[in-house]
Amino acid sequence: MTEFDYDLVIIGSGPSGRTAAIQAGKLKRKVLVIDRQDRLGGVSVHTGTVPSKTLRETVLNLSGWRERSFYGRSYRVKDQIGAEDLKARLHMTLDHEVDVLEHQFNRNHVDWLPGLAKFVGPNEVEVATEAGDTSRVTGKNFLIATGTRTYRPDTVPFNGKTIVDGDEFIEMAEIPRSLIVVGAGVIGVEYATMFSTLDVRVTLIEPRDTFLDFIDTTLIQEFTHQIRENGVDLRLGAAIEKVEDAGSHVEVTLDNGRHVRGEMLLFAAGRMGNTGGLNLKAVGLETDHRGRLSVERKTYQTAVPHIYATGDVIGHPSLASTSLQQGRVAACHALETPTLPESPWYPYGIYSVPEMSTCGMSEEELQERGIPYEVGVARFRETSRGHIMGLEHGMLKMLISLKTRRVLGVQIVGEGATELIHIGQAVMNLQGTVDYFVQNTFNYPTLAEAYKIAGLDAFNRMPIPEEFKVPKEPKAGKKPAAKSTKASK
Repeated sequence: MTEFDYDLVIIGSGPSGRTAAIQAGKLKRKVLVIDRQDRLGGVSVHTGTVPSKTLRETVLNLSGWRERSFYGRSYRVKDQIGAEDLKARLHMTLDHEVDVLEHQFNRNHVDWLPGLAKFVGPNEVEVATEAGDTSRVTGKNFLIATGTRTYRPDTVPFNGKTIVDGDEFIEMAEIPRSLIVVGAGVIGVEYATMFSTLDVRVTLIEPRDTFLDFIDTTLIQEFTHQIRENGVDLRLGAAIEKVEDAGSHVEVTLDNGRHVRGEMLLFAAGRMGNTGGLNLKAVGLETDHRGRLSVERKTYQTAVPHIYATGDVIGHPSLASTSLQQGRVAACHALETPTLPESPWYPYGIYSVPEMSTCGMSEEELQERGIPYEVGVARFRETSRGHIMGLEHGMLKMLISLKTRRVLGVQIVGEGATELIHIGQAVMNLQGTVDYFVQNTFNYPTLAEAYKIAGLDAFNRMPIPEEFKVPKEPKAGKKPAAKSTKASK
């Protein structure tokens, strides 16, 4: 047998790369992680998921956003909030994440090597370090977990200060008074709503007539109303013709003739698979027009069986949560170890203000499939916990099959949505019905009680199960019909 340096070589240390490495380590296999950064964690830790969510929590805390329904819109925990206030907590969190990851790698005997990797053969990569050194590593199996990079069109004059992409945005020198966000995808929506909470004048531009189309329309309508009420100027159906760096401000010209002016522009319209430097031709792999790889979704094998790919580099759903699962499954398959498959229903979480989370099918999807259903809705203001917290908005929507009574989808917008969704996810994956929410007791007062309210809302409008039907009493003055009997022989 040919001897390889490692059983599994992983390129990238983001969510899928780290879980694959730790899983391989726990299986006592030789594993190496190669990352272009000199610190572990990938885009998720350094410029993506963790930084944006840390900024969001910092903004909500320092702005006093959660308390404004009691103390007024002018209420703030800190009057003057600067960029350094936001970045202080951010750097503490990132340092902690890297420290935890390094400890996990050490504990599970995972080797890691900083540098740029490219394939030079079916089972060999060359790694170039910043110092100019190169080395070669062989592996029996490979996992590509390189993630994505920001899409930077030539028509946008990026300067790293007033016209920036999503990776540069978190390093801003100061908080702008006005912000233009191009692209109403998940990243654009999160940053736009986050900074409107700081009373920054935000204009969110999306060329299409709709946004976040994978989310239930009712939820988007509720969300759109809330963000506009919070001060976001949402411009849909207007493509950008020109972006001009005017020195003191940024000028954007739209194809409908309108102009938008702001101190800073964040371009967040899409990302590209980070595969350009891997020399995939050396192993016979090709990517799509956005640099993404195709895989077999149960094993995450590419067209070359011993090379796997996971995370954002394979496209949809491009979530840190699903990437964590994909890395584990891919590592087990590559190392010929049986493991539990991924659950069919997983949650989407959008950390906007207000946050949104969904799991399962939307109402539009049920209609397209012709599935008979009922809807249950609960408003957070209907719950005692909602009153205690001062929540004026927020809702939970539940979709129930009329045929099987099973929960087919849950959509939540409002405080704690990304935490609350897991109750619905558990019930759905266990093939539970609406009856679960009716017959079970929830802590009171909690926001989770919204599940019971929505469950009862749907239950009370659905056909009554046979075992719960009450027999009708005969009308007064009428005797019940005598039952016929046959004489026994």
